[in-house]
Amino acid sequence: MAEPAPPTPSASRAVPAMARSALIVGLAFVLSRLLGVAREVILAREFATGPEMDAYVSAFRIPDLLFLTVFSGAFGAAFIPIFGDFIDRGDRDRAWRLASAVLTWSGLAVAVLSSVMFVAARPLMHLVSPGFDAQTMDIAVSLMRILLLSPVFLGLGIASKGILEAQNQFTLPAIAPLVYNLSTIIGAAFFAPTYGIKAVAWALVIGALGHFLTQVPGLIRVGISFRPTLDRHVDGLREVARLLGPRVLGLAAFQINLVAVTAFASISGPSDVAAVNYSFQLLMLPHGVLALSISTVAFPSLAALFSRGDTLGFRNLLDRTMRPLLFLTFPASAGLLLMRKPIVQVIYERGNFGPADTNLVIAPLAFFAIGLVGYGLTEIVTRVFYATRDTRTPVITTILTVALNVVLCALFVQSLGAAGLALALSVTTASEAVILLLFLRHRIGSVVSADFWPWLAKVIGATAGMSLIILLTTDRLERAMVFAPNSIMRYGIFLFAMAMYVLGFLVFAQVLRIPELEAVLDRIVSRLPAPLARIARMFGFGSRRA
Repeated sequence: MAEPAPPTPSASRAVPAMARSALIVGLAFVLSRLLGVAREVILAREFATGPEMDAYVSAFRIPDLLFLTVFSGAFGAAFIPIFGDFIDRGDRDRAWRLASAVLTWSGLAVAVLSSVMFVAARPLMHLVSPGFDAQTMDIAVSLMRILLLSPVFLGLGIASKGILEAQNQFTLPAIAPLVYNLSTIIGAAFFAPTYGIKAVAWALVIGALGHFLTQVPGLIRVGISFRPTLDRHVDGLREVARLLGPRVLGLAAFQINLVAVTAFASISGPSDVAAVNYSFQLLMLPHGVLALSISTVAFPSLAALFSRGDTLGFRNLLDRTMRPLLFLTFPASAGLLLMRKPIVQVIYERGNFGPADTNLVIAPLAFFAIGLVGYGLTEIVTRVFYATRDTRTPVITTILTVALNVVLCALFVQSLGAAGLALALSVTTASEAVILLLFLRHRIGSVVSADFWPWLAKVIGATAGMSLIILLTTDRLERAMVFAPNSIMRYGIFLFAMAMYVLGFLVFAQVLRIPELEAVLDRIVSRLPAPLARIARMFGFGSRRA
């Protein structure tokens, strides 16, 4: 492969700012995912993998489909490049007219579709979860009708997010999910024991409203000028609509994937819907912290570089975006796979959630963990296509992989149950990543630099070293956790083991001289007092420059 040219000035200026924003977004994602885990812990304690949890998970599918295909599609890849281009050229009046038009049309579409789905809730739930008994189906229908309020408020939140991120304002959009998760936690912890699963649904709706209100100060600060309009001739609206069509199909296809998995899980056995959801949420913790934070921050810069015709800067920034993702995702995938049972025990096993529930969750989690790298690559490469205003290629690819997923679900569920559904999703997501990378290489040439593959071999080598340590010690860890005298000791043993495994990876990475680790160590050592810095360099930490 040809090596990309050195970074252009525009790309060089984008990287430090992107790094700072990535840190803010990454920290917020960590907190958001931790709160999400806390929410799932509380739900697990109250409802375990019982019918109420099955109903709750299934009730999400249609409201999520509505929200993601309308608001998320409009204010994600379709809106940001056009709005950001107006802002970049200093034409704020046209930018705000476009934002007003897109928000008006999207809000009207969600209001109409929510009303239709409220009336048709029962037949829709029969499509989502055909294997439910009558009682579980009744619960799911009631929950779905409550949750149909959330797309309106979440839609306003995602619109605010798109407007702010297009102007490189990432802090409030990153904080908003924290408010959303906190509301759900409060509902699950304080009201669910008395009022049941419906209290959680209402808390989620309130959290969705909070998601929007959190970002209002940011909108005021950037000078929002919202004027509702149904004018179809607003500058840029036709281009947004052109990009939105394929994007809606792509998001709908992804949601159909989840609907298919839920439908097969409802048929494969009791509690399988909840088990797949718990394992998927654990997958989303590293995925959100790594892939979503990196791709969210990189997307506006990639779109701006493409708009300016800076192909070299575009390719360089893409290479810089993929490397930290892979450096962190490979060990995260191996750790999640090999430590899945202790992880589920520490996070979920309490209250009504017992060892039997743990065994249900770790089966699909194994295959989700294997697919973590594929999920991360798909997230970033899809954003790359959207940054180039090409929504057709990723959408066609997604639709093809949806068909593959349905076929694989039907094949694997017979022999592997819920684990087979996780395997089907991971295989199809990895396939999607490979196909998109091949298309991207055809379009822009080499996606990575010439030294990428030796670099990747080092990352895999460091991951293999860490994995060997885990394999040699995991049995003792599990026994130590079983015989721990109390929960505090149990958590302490688990955290100590995790710290040792992370340290093992870092040591192997340092021995192999992986640049991403060396850059971090250089920065840390450079801030140490001179005597300590010299000692650190003697042991190989940081550069050897005085």
